[in-house]
Amino acid sequence: MTIDPDSFRSVLGRFSSGITVITALDADGQDVGMTVSAFCSVSLRPPLVQACVDRAASMFDALQVADRFGVNILAAEQEALSRRFADIDATRRFEGLGYARGESGVVLLDDALAHVECRVVNRVDAGDHMMFIGEVERASARDARPLLYYRGGYAQLER
Repeated sequence: MTIDPDSFRSVLGRFSSGITVITALDADGQDVGMTVSAFCSVSLRPPLVQACVDRAASMFDALQVADRFGVNILAAEQEALSRRFADIDATRRFEGLGYARGESGVVLLDDALAHVECRVVNRVDAGDHMMFIGEVERASARDARPLLYYRGGYAQLER
């Protein structure tokens, strides 16, 4: 027996996750980015991470050809950025934002909790998503609280 999508979403919604904005350059060299909560580490040696992206996502085609991607792990005060990059209709996601370029050319958003720059090493079909596996080439972090996603909404870590 297979679980129905609503039950599956409800159960997995009990697993809190951090929120990231994944960035890359498309085939024309234009910045693209989107909010991704399906992100995690894969391996320590070599240092690998993965981001799962829906095939219908606006950034999917760009990730299919990109050789690098950036991961901006969002801090608690960056909920507005998460919403901005999750908006399906947003066409100017980077307009007016503070950011720097990583060594690979990807956007690294100002004030993120952490930045990770990756070289794509594999793409794995996974149902209606694709897993983009990246080898971490550079990473940095600052001390702050993370922005979390839990049961369909934003949450903050209280310590």
